[in-house]
Amino acid sequence: QVQLVESGGGLVQAGGSLRLSCAASGRTFTSYRMAWFRQAPGKGRALLASINWSVGDAYYANSVKGRFTISRDNAKNTVYLQMNSLRPEDTAVFYCAATRNGITYDYWGQGTQVTVSS
Repeated sequence: QVQLVESGGGLVQAGGSLRLSCAASGRTFTSYRMAWFRQAPGKGRALLASINWSVGDAYYANSVKGRFTISRDNAKNTVYLQMNSLRPEDTAVFYCAATRNGITYDYWGQGTQVTVSS
């Protein structure tokens, strides 16, 4: 059974930092691209960052470029999202996802809530 399990969310003050983790299990993800999305209340799900599990090249949305860093630990089968300089508008449910074709996402985590207070 394939699982993506996020952790690390919580409440933080504006300007603070959080590190989200996504533990992947149930299959080999070396041919997948892993991504972080977020969904704010009343809004659609937005792609924030992605990384190729094997190569390690990263992509960032303009909204988080320079503040967020995606990384992976192959030994731990875990993908991370380091979030710095958090803003109240970053408040959302953050999801981890995996795609093999780079277009459609095959697997999703259950999400973790991040709340940034002003």
